[in-house]
Amino acid sequence: MKYKLFGLRTGLYASELALGAANFGTLKGYGANPGESQKILAAYKEAGGNFIDVSDVYQFGQAEEIVGKFLEKQRTNFIICTKYTRSSELTPSISNTGNNRKSMKQAVESSLRRLKTDYIDFYMPHFDDGITPLDEIARGLEDLVKDGKVLYSGLTNFPAWKVAAIATSVKLSALQIEYNLLARTAERDLLPMADEFGLGTMMYSPLAGGVLTGKYRTGKLGRINFVADAVYNEDKKTKTILDTLLSISKDINASPGQVAFAWVLSKGAFPLIGARKLEHFEHSLKAASINLTEEQISLLDKSSSISLGYPHDLLATVRRADIKLRS
Repeated sequence: MKYKLFGLRTGLYASELALGAANFGTLKGYGANPGESQKILAAYKEAGGNFIDVSDVYQFGQAEEIVGKFLEKQRTNFIICTKYTRSSELTPSISNTGNNRKSMKQAVESSLRRLKTDYIDFYMPHFDDGITPLDEIARGLEDLVKDGKVLYSGLTNFPAWKVAAIATSVKLSALQIEYNLLARTAERDLLPMADEFGLGTMMYSPLAGGVLTGKYRTGKLGRINFVADAVYNEDKKTKTILDTLLSISKDINASPGQVAFAWVLSKGAFPLIGARKLEHFEHSLKAASINLTEEQISLLDKSSSISLGYPHDLLATVRRADIKLRS
């Protein structure tokens, strides 16, 4: 496992692959039982991993409990990121949800108990609730850092302009976003913004819920099959991407999923590796040893390219014209 600095605001070295714990537990009817989860955690540690991502909402708090049990007597060797907003309760009181400071305080205290620790390395709202004032979120996170309950603050699933607004008022350190070959819209504003502010970026769903493994093509079950009314439909772009993945995977003797994961890893951020079974984790872990060529990365870039939209497309055109005038 390789290690690299997490952004420019922490001085903290983290393993290049973060372990996503969303599937640890079975209280939601889908996931890894506690025993299998502990095996995955042990294998991640054995591989040199030190960065675990979880949330209070994952399996109604069971995921944090499983991680907390694993951390006993080795807490200082790991970096833990957890999140709040939706609550760990099945039917939470309205005052226990959202990003307000009351919800934040209750959530962090509960997470600390489940994780069996007195501090959380990275703490962040799970998504923008569209209600809580940004200053309220910023000051609440700042207070948790001052109290020593949280070391670094971050944001997940927030628009870039809101992340920037908070980052200019408090020392924000982390950003977590969805990013994969089927979801590249973060390139419009979120990723350039994160670079500008020096934020460490975690990328979840690198395999797009298993779509990029190609398993749904053959009728296999996965995460999207367990979501109500979810139906797998392969549109033209998805087909192009999967065909490209399959072609490259044959050339380098790897699976399409491993190639898709290696592509995300090539972008320099910290992708989350998640699994329900130890064998799935070990399979995905091999992606860290895959070095895609520039040509292969270019092929994947082209097959999954998106329009950056306004004003980015306009600015690119104007700047190209200016370069011609100066040359």
